[in-house]
Amino acid sequence: MADFAMNRLSTAEASFDAALHKLLAWNEQQDSSVHQRVLEIIARIRKEGDAALLEYTERFDHFKPESLESLEIPRAELDRALASVSETLRAALAMAAQRIRAYAEHQKVQPWQFTEADGTLLGQRVTALDRVGLYVPGGKAAYPSSVLMNAIPAKVAGVRELVMAVPAPNGELNDLVLAAANLAGVDRVFRIGGAQAIAALAYGTASVPAVEKIVGPGNIYVATAKKLVFGQVGIDMIAGPSEILVICDGQTDPDWIAADLFSQAEHDEDAQAILLCPDPSYLNAVEASIRRMLPHMERAGVIRASLGRRGALIQVSSLDEAVEIANRIAPEHLELSVAEPELLLNRVRNAGAVFLGRHTAEALGDYCAGPNHVLPTAGTARFSSPLGVYDFQKRTSIIHCSSAGASELGKVASVLARGESLTAHARSAEFRIRG
Repeated sequence: MADFAMNRLSTAEASFDAALHKLLAWNEQQDSSVHQRVLEIIARIRKEGDAALLEYTERFDHFKPESLESLEIPRAELDRALASVSETLRAALAMAAQRIRAYAEHQKVQPWQFTEADGTLLGQRVTALDRVGLYVPGGKAAYPSSVLMNAIPAKVAGVRELVMAVPAPNGELNDLVLAAANLAGVDRVFRIGGAQAIAALAYGTASVPAVEKIVGPGNIYVATAKKLVFGQVGIDMIAGPSEILVICDGQTDPDWIAADLFSQAEHDEDAQAILLCPDPSYLNAVEASIRRMLPHMERAGVIRASLGRRGALIQVSSLDEAVEIANRIAPEHLELSVAEPELLLNRVRNAGAVFLGRHTAEALGDYCAGPNHVLPTAGTARFSSPLGVYDFQKRTSIIHCSSAGASELGKVASVLARGESLTAHARSAEFRIRG
């Protein structure tokens, strides 16, 4: 570990802004060959449907389905998977699901209406999407927590049918993922993956129903496919690498903060973990904890690469300045590991999720606190929000004019329509004006 060193920055340095900009820079590599390949896959799925889906499944997942029907996993298999996981895991999944569901219940957007003095009624109707597709990565990665976080808000919103796509490399499926799908209320599960699964969900085949929206993470092919089918269907977001930003007053156990930084750095080499603190001696203590603890981590190589490339320990002049920098960064996860976190929270404008106090580890939010762990990354928290029930609901405006209301509104609409030279609009409104 002698050669390991994290980036050290200080806001007192004249070069700080440039150094921070360089540290935060993230441009997902735009590979034109990937883009073209995904376009071809989408085109073939649209034209050939299940035949192309079967071919791609055999080619990329090294799994040849016995029939079209075998692409769909029967309900009995989901029940078997739930029964097969250990009692401890089953209880943990159930507890996490219960907490996610309870939080989601508070997010429901309610319909409303009001009646004006002349009897005109205005309002908003709220309806759930009919069918949603959930993509779940397969292979070495198994993320049952992501199944819960994506599926439960959809069901709370009232989505009638939730269709999950999960690749089955060499025909193998992960029981924990299937168990989570069972608990979350997923209606149908297909053993398909990659860009071909996204295309099948977007456009439909004889076997796979078309959906209105696709959510869930995936590799570059999946992400590219989601971008390309957007417009045909809705999507949740295009997620970048995981991020954590910790603001600390220097009084939290350095080992705790080191572990918190590790928790996101272990996702992949491009993940970003940053600590802001006014006390340089505390930054030294955290770096010492990192050096001591890192060799004992199961994913030490990934953590080391992530912290070395995109991680940083930043000395700030004050906690107030730390919040200003946090608002510039707009992190996915923001920990306020300070004595009075509520005082800082009032000034936080840009963050996907905020974790208050020394005991609130970001990892608790990843699994079971309740709020969704599908969060905006790469600075997009400046304008976007966590995944929630509202992402699976549509809002429809309601207008019911009384005779008197139509007459008065018609006069205004007539003037504005003629101002835009849209005389048919004007005349339509004018027919409702009382003489």
